[in-house]
Amino acid sequence: MTDVMALGEVMLRFDPGEGRIRTARTFQVWEGGGEYNVVRGLRRCFGLRTAIVTALADNAVGRLVEDLILQGGVDTSLIRWMPGDGIGRTARNGLNFVERGYGIRGALGVSDRAHTAVSQLRKGDFNWDAVFAAGPRWFHTGGIFAGLSETTVDVAEEAMTAARRHGVTVSYDPNYRASIWADRGGADRAREVDLRLARHADVIVGALGLAGTRPGDVRVGAEEIPDALVEAAGRAPNASVVATTLREVYSADVNDWSSAAWSAETGFVSGPRMRGLHVLDRVGSGDGFAAGLIHGLLTGASIERALAYGTAHGALVMTTPGDVSMATLAEVEALIENGSAHVTR
Repeated sequence: MTDVMALGEVMLRFDPGEGRIRTARTFQVWEGGGEYNVVRGLRRCFGLRTAIVTALADNAVGRLVEDLILQGGVDTSLIRWMPGDGIGRTARNGLNFVERGYGIRGALGVSDRAHTAVSQLRKGDFNWDAVFAAGPRWFHTGGIFAGLSETTVDVAEEAMTAARRHGVTVSYDPNYRASIWADRGGADRAREVDLRLARHADVIVGALGLAGTRPGDVRVGAEEIPDALVEAAGRAPNASVVATTLREVYSADVNDWSSAAWSAETGFVSGPRMRGLHVLDRVGSGDGFAAGLIHGLLTGASIERALAYGTAHGALVMTTPGDVSMATLAEVEALIENGSAHVTR
């Protein structure tokens, strides 16, 4: 039986290592996607049984993505396979080229994801009552999947409402990407979608995405975070917990890293602060935070402990290449308990 399932796109990530996309001759490939990364981390680090609900074009590239998902231990039985036409005219698989950045040069992502199989999902493609009747405890999706097309928001809402009918805890991450919305109404349209979906969520991660007049509108100062989280909670009336990562960027490879949350029961809660964190690859760190937070809440931990799991796991995700977690639960717990980078022999 599955503990946690996510709905979202899984792309093939091309990583030029220490080099640049524009001059690369070789790439390492990984799988990745905002919603998928969460269940991947929950499976490989925290040991929960997880599944991904997505769609892939049935060709060699799609089967490569499937193989990578299987290596991560995530259940693939809910993948919807769409027939390809040989050149990707009707359905294709998403590609994501990502530079890690270094020093004054920030990370760079160049996605190639238009007309992908998953963007063509529509209401009715999945029997959500049957999916949730099988007994998952948690369902996660986010604004990246919802923003892929005019139909994916309907699929996300259909899934979230079905999950709530079956008593499954629902989490949502606004996870705004300007490139997804550039020709479809921009940040204002993204905010409309977030408000539509956030009302179905029990937990909001990346909650600062619901603050301000539109996503990415303002940079929230440290003293403004409690009020911003209260504002976000007011826009997600069914959410019992709203949480966020906090990052101060000194360079691409040195960040301060922390988190915070708010609930009606506890009020504002701060997570651990990690100053001067050295970053190898920051992509996926927010998803790593979400995985740790969900693990903590699922196991009945306090919000403080759940934030600690999320903060530590997200930090460790930044120390390895690729979107996905390579951390172990023992490493996460050691970091929570003031672990260091000393050699373990």
